[in-house]
Parts: sequence; structure tokens; C-alpha cells
Amino acid sequence: MGDCARLCLTSVRKTYAMKFLETKIPAPVIALAAGACMKLYALSAQVAIDASPLLAAAGIHMAQVSALIALLAFASFKLARTTINPLDPSRASALVTGGIFRITRNPMYLSLLLLLVAYAMRLDAWPAWLGPALFALYVTRFQIIPEERVLAVKFGPQFLAYKNRTRRWI
Repeated sequence: MGDCARLCLTSVRKTYAMKFLETKIPAPVIALAAGACMKLYALSAQVAIDASPLLAAAGIHMAQVSALIALLAFASFKLARTTINPLDPSRASALVTGGIFRITRNPMYLSLLLLLVAYAMRLDAWPAWLGPALFALYVTRFQIIPEERVLAVKFGPQFLAYKNRTRRWI
């Protein structure tokens, strides 16, 4: 097999592997894994949580904001009578654009990200910030972008208009 053929085959395998991960692992599981890695780092590096009262208060406040965003998102989905299951975006029966969805297209993912940010704040160690960063990258690539493709097909111009006026994260 020539170099060009090998390169092409490798590219196809990587693309298939990347596609395989799309909408397969729920974002809460990814957030839990990121939080666990942050905890393992904190334990191994002997990083104390809440090294200062200011960081403790900031982290707790951020976690409360996270919870509020999640509750508002769940309420919006409930009012629209559509699925909250991100593993099968084709089951969405309505495009939710009101409430918290006017501020962010992905409030549930944002709430998980903010929860990880709250934990990173409370740990106050730069490696802990890798957890929220990697979560955001993973969820954007393997959850949000595939969802957006499905919603664009399912809701057409309505989704594209929403996408143009509302940011993906914040």
C-alpha cells in the first residue's frame, strides 16, 4: 500500500472514530469524569479546597448560578413539551428559543461547565482549570456541533435564525 493510500485510510479511520463519539456519552458523565480528574489532581498535589474565604464564596456562588441555569433550562423544555435527551437530538419536537435559551443555546451544558469552574475556583490551582477547558472542548465537538447539524435539518431557517442571534455558550 502506498503512502497516499495509508494516509487516506488513516484519515478515514480517525474520522469514523470521531463520528462514533458524537452524542454517545452524556455531558453529565463527561462533567463527572472531569470533576473526578480534578479531584485526583487535588489529592495527588495536596491542593486544599477553599484555601481562602473569598475563593470559597466565589465557588459556592458560581455553583448556585449553575443550578439556577439548569433549572431554567429544564423548565423551558418542560413548557415546550420536548425532550431533554441530548443523545438523540432528532427526537426534539420543538425548538426552544425563549427563557434562558435567549441568552445561550446550550444552558444545560453551560450549567455543567460553570459547576466545573466553581470547583476549579475552590481548588485554586491552575491545573484544575484543565477540567472545565477540556469539558467545553469535548462537549462542543462531540455533543453541540452534532446537535446543531440535526436541528438545522429539522427546523431549517428557524434554527439558523436562532443560531445567528444567540451565542453557543454565553
